[in-house]
Parts: sequence; C-alpha cells; structure tokens
Amino acid sequence: MKVPILTYHACNISGNRYDSNDQMALAEDLRLLARKGWQVIPLHQLVAVIRGDIVEDLAHCVVLTCDDGTLADVRPLDFPEYGMQPGLLGVLQAFVAESPEKFPRLEMSSFVIADPHTRALLDSDCLFDQGWMGEEVWQLANASGLMRIECHSWDHNHSVLDSIGPDAMPRGNFFVVDNDIRARHEIDRSLDYLNARLADKPCRVFAYPYGQANKYLSQEYLPEHADRLGLLAAVGGEKGPVTQHSDLWNLPRYICGAHWKSPLELGAILEECS
Repeated sequence: MKVPILTYHACNISGNRYDSNDQMALAEDLRLLARKGWQVIPLHQLVAVIRGDIVEDLAHCVVLTCDDGTLADVRPLDFPEYGMQPGLLGVLQAFVAESPEKFPRLEMSSFVIADPHTRALLDSDCLFDQGWMGEEVWQLANASGLMRIECHSWDHNHSVLDSIGPDAMPRGNFFVVDNDIRARHEIDRSLDYLNARLADKPCRVFAYPYGQANKYLSQEYLPEHADRLGLLAAVGGEKGPVTQHSDLWNLPRYICGAHWKSPLELGAILEECS
C-alpha cells in the first residue's frame, strides 16, 4: 500500500496557471487521476485501514486535503489581480457534475485554525481583510458532502500573533510546542472549540502547522492522549506516500507547489506509488 495524501492551499494564488494557482492545479489533478484510473478516498478511510479497523485494498488510491480554512475553500471569490476563482469546493463540485461516476467516495479534508483572534489577524495581514476566515467556512464544508473539517491547532503558533504563547512559547514555528502546557493550548483548546461547533462531525485528525511534528507531540502527547482528545491520527509535512507501516501520528503528505508543480511531476509521484 502506497497512498499519496495530496495537499492544497486555496489562497496559494499568484497567477492563473497550474504552477501559480492551487485551485487550478486541483482541477487538472482530478482529471489526471481519473485518466490514470486512480480513486479518491476520504482521509478517514485511509486512517481506518492503517489502524486495522477495516481491511481494504487501497492500491491506486489517493487522499485530498487542504490547510488553513479560508472562504476560498468553499466559495468562489474574486482575488485581486487574478479575478474570480471557483474555490476548492467549487472545483470538486464541477468535477462531480462532469464525471459523477469517477470518484464515488470523493472527499477533501480541510484543516482549520480555531482561534477567532488569530483568524482575524491572518485575514487582515496575510489575505485581503475581507473576512475570509470566518466560521461559516466550517459549516459550508461539512454540509457539502465533499469536504470535512479537521483540526489545524488553536492559532498555528503563527508569526503574525502579537503576543508570546503560553509558557513563554516563541512564535513562528510548531516545533516549540514541546511540553504539556503548550500542547494543551494548541491541541486541546482547538478541539474543544471546533467540536463544540461541528455538531455530529467532530475532528478526528490533527494537522501539524507548517508540517512540523516534533517527537514530543508525535511520540508522546498525541498517542497518550488520543482517546481523551478523540483523535485517530495526525498528518505532517514530510514528502512520501502513506504505507501500512507509516507513523500514525505523523503521516506524510505531498504539498502542491512544494513537492510537485506540474501534472508531469504529479504523474511521477503516482508512478512511484503504483
């Protein structure tokens, strides 16, 4: 079993070509996967196989994820300089409308940031101050049948934050979340907030911000507290396919724009995973 998890960022837009627009890349990638006979499956299905909860042949299967949780995940938006973009959900819906028989289990997991203050700062400083990181994103995604909300920490420990973190935690990377106080702030707090708003679809998978998984979180905190937190797995940012022997608390992912920049390069990844 070699299952690639493909990851996109809806606001990674600096043009209107494959290599400068993750939304355009996703649209082309879906067509490529269909042509090559691959199937898209939910992340939860892959996790269940790794955990041994179900037995299933996942040859020629991929998983789709996206990070950060912006309105561009779920709605068409007009991007300054680059015009109207369909949104990742719009791309999925357009593909289903064109080829409803191709991916019967199509789903993308969207990892979102919980803290309202951080989301407001990110919207103001990193996007266009248009209110694109509101909680309506979560409701629209979970109601769509094609997206599912998962946890991307309380505040990403992002450098945009205007105060130090708990236990004097410096900002700007996630490797520093290396003790109980910091982990409870970033993980427990985010799950409590998200799950209180997600009704019957609580978060079951955590994504390390920046893809940075340290040994404390991946080998101690998450495995030891998984049952209490309701988590089944975590995904990181290391390049590579998921296999039966992958670390359940640091599953690898391929990042669009970092690990592949063209259909040809994605095709090579698929070939390696065949």
